[in-house]
This record gives sequence, structure tokens and C-alpha cells, in this order.
Amino acid sequence: MAKGNYSAVSEFILLGLTDNPELQATLFGVFLVTYSASVLGNLGLIVLIQVSPQLHTPMYFFLSHLAFIDFSFTSSVTPNTLVSFLCEVNRITFYACAIQLCCFITFVVCEQYLLSIMAYDRYVAICNPLLYAILMPKKLCIRIIASTYIYGFAVGLAQTVATFLLSFCSSNRVNHFYCDDVPLVALACSDTHVKDLMLLIIAGLNTLCSLLIVVISYIFILFAILRIRSAEGRQKAFSTCVSHLTSITIFYATIIFMYLLPNSSHSLNTDKFASVFYVVVIPMLNPLIYSLRNQEVKNALKRIIEKLHLAIK
Repeated sequence: MAKGNYSAVSEFILLGLTDNPELQATLFGVFLVTYSASVLGNLGLIVLIQVSPQLHTPMYFFLSHLAFIDFSFTSSVTPNTLVSFLCEVNRITFYACAIQLCCFITFVVCEQYLLSIMAYDRYVAICNPLLYAILMPKKLCIRIIASTYIYGFAVGLAQTVATFLLSFCSSNRVNHFYCDDVPLVALACSDTHVKDLMLLIIAGLNTLCSLLIVVISYIFILFAILRIRSAEGRQKAFSTCVSHLTSITIFYATIIFMYLLPNSSHSLNTDKFASVFYVVVIPMLNPLIYSLRNQEVKNALKRIIEKLHLAIK
């Protein structure tokens, strides 16, 4: 870090989504309801999977970690955003900004690769159903998840260090509602060429590699489903993938729009509102997508409700 960086900028001011007081009050309500639904949905899904023996399979093991990542992801940003709607000036310290950025990047990368792992899991389950338990043992699943978290944290730490090695001496006003790479780099008064390359190459490679795993897995899944003779069998096999495909489409469409399209094709304000969908809405949607369209999850929830009903009686 450049000498004097700490003395030049000790805090940042997040400009937020809007400076309109009436709109801020509306956004506070929307964010609060959405975040509450996200927390209840994701934590509820984790608890449901833990207490339901019929959901103790690799698919739901990965799904519980997706719920944990979504909960952690939105919790790294949304509470501070809620506070900002109630304050005239939303200040965040230099270190808090760095921690928020590191957490944000870490969980984004973890979710990218976890979605690709879940695609591979569906490939094994559909293409090799008799060998599923052998090919996806619990120890392997734990190692895969551990590797995902370690790699995600390594990327998050590297990108954060590269960002905060820059000198911030002209302005500390971040045109965003959380500490994100692009608006932070825009404030730097030192050379950002290396950081720009890191952002483009690492984000591009992570998106490409994880998406490639998803595409290849689903190509094999499609061929396997087409080989199933009965229409009922094909429908049952495809139904296990619908939730995952929906989640993947929403996630990757947003991430490509925000980070991989040329900056000239959309404004920073457009990026901010895309980030709302990415940071706040997607973590709320995932539990709904995986529960409302999943008969096993609905059956497990029904059993838990029945047990609670009997216990109360």
C-alpha cells in the first residue's frame, strides 16, 4: 500500500442508491422485507435439510451450502445498506470497506463454483444413477466444499489487497451502496492498470470455467434424458434440474451484465440497480426456487409441520 494511504483516506462515503428521502423510505421497507425473507428462507432451508434424514444426500448437502453462501453474501451488504437509508451520510471505515469487499468477492466466487458443482452432481445422478453413491461419497463432497471456500477466500483476499494497495487521495465518495471493486478503483489516483487486468482476467476465467462445467454437465444430462424411453421418466429426470437451471440462469445473466460487458454498454447507475437484484433479490429467490419446485423439500417440510402439530397437541 502506498505510504500515506491511511492518512489520505481513513473512511469512505457510500453515496447509495438515491438521495431522495421519500424513495429512501420506500427502499428501506423493500430491502427490509426482502432481507428478512432471505434470512428466513436460507436459514430455514439449512435447518430443514439438517433435520430431515431423507434429504441427507449430496444434492441437498450442496444445496445447504448454497443457502449458507446466499445468507452470508446478502448479510455482508444488506444490513449496512438498511442503516444507510436512515442516515444522512453513510460512512464506512477503510478497514470495514476492505472486509466487506473481501466477503463480497469470496461469496460470489464460492457461489459460481458451487453452482457448477451442483450441475456436475446432477450429471452423476442422472447419467450414472447406480454409481451415484460411490462416485459422490460424503468425504469427497466435504473436500469439494472445503476447496470451494478456500479458493473463494483466496480470490477475495487477492482482489481486495490489489484494490487497497491503490492510493486514494482525491475523493472518498463511492458511487455505490456497498464497497465494490469497480467504483473503488474509479476513485484511485494511482495507476490501476494491474488491478483492471486482475479484475477482468480473474472474473472472466472464474465465470468461464464455472459456466463451462455447467454447460458440459447439462449437455451430457440432455443426452441421458433423451435416451430415457418413457415420457414420465424423462419428465422426472428433467424436473430434478429445473430449479438448478433457473438459479444458474438468473445468477450468470446478472454477473455477466455487471462485470464482463463493456462499461460503455451500461451506466454505473444501471450497475447499482443490477447489484440490488444480484445482492438482495437472488439470495431471497434461491430458497423459493429450490423449495416450491422440489417435491422432496415440500414433503420434508410437510413432515416437520405434522410433527410440530402433533407435539403441540
